[in-house]
This record gives sequence, C-alpha cells and structure tokens, in this order.
Amino acid sequence: MAERTDILIGIDAGTSVVKAVAFDLDGRQLAEASVLNRYDTGADGAATQSLSQTWADCAAALRKLGESVEGLAVRTAGVAVTGQGDGTWLVGADDVPAGDAWIWLDARAAPAVRRLNAAPSERARFEATGTGLNTCQQGVQLAHMDATCPELLDRAEVALHCKDWLYLKLTGVRATDPSESSFTFGDFRTRAYDDTVIDALGLEHRRHLLPQIVDGSQVTHPLSDAAAAETGLTAGTPVSLGYVDMVMTALGAGVHTGDPGAACSTVGSTGVHMRAVGQDDVLLNDAGTGYVIALPVPGLVTQVQTNMAATLNIDWLLRVGGDLLAEFGVETSHSDLVRRIDGWMAQSRPGALLYHPYISDAGERGPFVEADARADFIGLSSAHRYPDLVRAVVEGLGMAARDCYAAMGEMPGEVRLTGGAARSRALRGVISAATGARVRVSSREEAGAAGAAMMAAVAIGAYDSMEDCIAAWVTPLLGEAEAPEPQLIDTYDSLYPAFRTAREALVPVWGELARHRGSGATTDPETHAGEESTGRTLEATDASRRSAT
Repeated sequence: MAERTDILIGIDAGTSVVKAVAFDLDGRQLAEASVLNRYDTGADGAATQSLSQTWADCAAALRKLGESVEGLAVRTAGVAVTGQGDGTWLVGADDVPAGDAWIWLDARAAPAVRRLNAAPSERARFEATGTGLNTCQQGVQLAHMDATCPELLDRAEVALHCKDWLYLKLTGVRATDPSESSFTFGDFRTRAYDDTVIDALGLEHRRHLLPQIVDGSQVTHPLSDAAAAETGLTAGTPVSLGYVDMVMTALGAGVHTGDPGAACSTVGSTGVHMRAVGQDDVLLNDAGTGYVIALPVPGLVTQVQTNMAATLNIDWLLRVGGDLLAEFGVETSHSDLVRRIDGWMAQSRPGALLYHPYISDAGERGPFVEADARADFIGLSSAHRYPDLVRAVVEGLGMAARDCYAAMGEMPGEVRLTGGAARSRALRGVISAATGARVRVSSREEAGAAGAAMMAAVAIGAYDSMEDCIAAWVTPLLGEAEAPEPQLIDTYDSLYPAFRTAREALVPVWGELARHRGSGATTDPETHAGEESTGRTLEATDASRRSAT
C-alpha cells in the first residue's frame, strides 16, 4: 500500500453542494465527489441550514471520494476545508448545534444594518475591518439576534462559520480563520479581533462567543477518531482550516500571481470581484461598502466587492423561457437553454437595453448595500425580443462588475475569470469590454477546493511558501489572454453612466415597492421575534445548475 504522502484533499462546502476533491502534491486534480446540500427559506427573509446535515453531507462526500481513489485514506497527506462565507453557525454545550445556521442569504438582519450604519461609530468600524455592513454578515446577524431572540445566543457557546463548523467536526477544535474573523470582528492589518469593531456592533457582552483564530497555512490539527470513523480517512491526518471560500476560489484561480494590475472575478450564482493589494494600499471608499479579506500571504489582502446575484439572473430568465415552452408542450432542460445563450447574444444589438441584476430577494451588497434593491429592465420597446432580454441580462452582469471595480479604484488591466459563466465566450467578451480589461480563464476545475488544498500543502511543508505553491498550482493553468473588442468598449463606456444614474435614482422606488409588498426587507423582524420559519426546503436537483451559466 502506498505511503500517506502523495494526496491532498480540499473540501469546499457551498450553499447547495459540498465537494471533496483530491489533488496530487503538484496540484493535479485526481478525483472529485459531491453531495447536494439544502437550505430552508421563510417569508420573513429567513434562510437557514442544518448544521448536522451539512456535516453529514461533508462526511458522505469524503466517503464517496474514497470510493474513487484507491488507498485514499493512507495516501492522504493533509485535508483542508473551506466553505460558504458569512452567516452564523451557533454551537452549544458538547459541540451540539444551538439551532439551524443563519446563512449568508438570510435577510432578517436588515433592521440591524440600518441601525448600525446610522451609528456614529460606524466609520471607525469600517476603517478597521475594511468591510461594509450587510445582512449576510455574522456580526450584523448576531446584533439582530441579540435584539430580537437573545435566547438563541444564550444557549450558544461559540459562533462559527460554515467551514469552522466542519473543522470542529473534523478535529474537535473550535476555531475560525484570519479572513472571516478580521473582516467581521477585527482589523485587517493585525488579523486579530478589535475592541472598536466589537463595541460598534454592540456585542461586547457576547465576546465569549468568538473562537480562537487559527491560520491554516501555518497550523494544522489532527483528524479525530470520531471523524475518521465517519469519513473513512485515517485518524491523525493533518487538517488545515482554510480561509473563506471567496478567497480560496480566487487564490486557486489566480488573484495573486505577482502580476501587477491583475484581478479576479468569480461569476457564479453570485458575483465576486477582487484584487490583491498590500494591506497599506487598500482604498476605503466613502460609501463604506465592500470587503477587505486577508490572503494567506503575509501583508497581502484582497479588496472585494460582491454582487448578491450574478448567474442567478440568467437562471431566472432561462427559467421563464423554459416555462413558456413547457406551456406549449416543448420540454427543454436548463443546459439546453444555456447552450443557446451565445447564439441569442449574436442576434441582439449591444447596449440596446439596461438591466440591473438585483434579482436576489436579499437585495444588493456590492458596490452599494440596499436590501430593497430589485432587478429591472429599462428601455424596452415593442421591437425587443427574447434575445434582447438575454443580452441585457448578460450586459447587466458586465455593468455590475464594472460598478464593483470602480468602487475599488482604477479598472484592472487583466481579469482572471472563474465560475461557470467563464465558459461562455459571449459573457467573457462582455465583462472584458465592460471593464476594458483583457480576460484569462483558469483551467482549474475546482478552484475553491484547490485554494484550500494549497493551504494544507504549505502547512505540511510540501512547499516553503504560498508563492512557491502558486507557481506550481496556479500560474501554469492560466489560459491565453483575450483582449476586449474596441467597439464594445465604446458602447459600454457610453452605457455605464446611465446604468449608474438609474440605479441611484431607483432607491426610493425600491423602498416604495417593498412597502407595497408589505414584507421582506423593510418588514422589521423585531415584530416577529421567536417566529419559526415556515419556509419551504430548497433542494438542488441539478448539481451543475447554479454554475452552468
């Protein structure tokens, strides 16, 4: 039997799918196993996930991986885990869940966002964390829980994030990493908790809920006997706590390769736009939005702006088309419609319509925070057809990416694209022209799991530094640069001011619509404290659906 020296496992626990991926020490992907995850939603804006089920799904994915890799347990040199960011995963006595997790999609904390944003201490909190407040974040969610359902916090002993919970189940250690701890409760310069931030959130009396901070590129803990029994791996295997999934995906896709002017956009269900900068070069915008998230490289952070919804907008429009076809007895699959996107783009005129891609029920968080924000088409006429709507939605994603990069300074010279949408040449062309940057696509299949595995690779000494690991795992997989089309650049340069003006002017309209709906973001959940979610369970029926576009 081979010695346990030649495989690293990266775990990436997403909102809908938990993946376990095996890599060799040179970064080649050997095998992947996934298990569908699920979450519940409620009419009050709740979005919750079972801690116990998420761990069961993770363990199942690891067992499934073991079925496809001979001798996986004894060959594994290290395991690393990352997962969906933000959210609140409360754990009580004996490491038993204190309730279901409030995930990043949960919108119930909107009143807390408004209250905290209006406080005199908000700017000092923002300047420490580099991160604007939104309903996704654990700090805001804890503040809201403390005001509306303190009994949840009273029975908890520690507040974790998704990956932290899985790390606890893998190792028995309660911990979080420098990325989520500093952008939520700390200072990105020190990568430690900060009293100014905790006080600004009104959580000084809940500080005992914050776990120790562990850097998984330097420290590992052994896989526990209990976890070994559930996963099929070997007890004692080193386990690394990865950084938040946004950073792990960007690391695996090329956000930091030493090339000046490079940035990284992940265009999947959400849109994540980031650039790697020195911690002394961070631009903190006047609006107080975005994230500053540490990289597992000393002195280096990512500036981040995130769209709440990216390809979810395309999914919605394709679903509308599919539903209409079904009314006439024509059955189509999501993948069938996805394959038509580039053709529809070719049948339509660039810049003919405006679309704001705020389709999420939780509104928008980047580059502005507005829980009431909603999607819209502007400029429709009787001459427009379905292909025009498809192009407008895709161009809306390009405009949103430009909006996000503009909030972080100058446009990047090159954008490394990852996520399912990167497979669409038409969408790549739109993002390239909207930002004026050339684009490159990494051939890395599972960038998030790879980024996590890179943490373990450095932690166990397979590489002397993260830069050495990047040179082997990331740079060789970057494709050829694709230059933007000059005529499209001119079109989108002309279109962007209208996109920006319209979304700023629509803020009061969104508020009126929210009041008309009589629920959702503007309903103060403090009047519903203690209500249980009556939402339906959302279950992914196609593992590739959310990333296919």
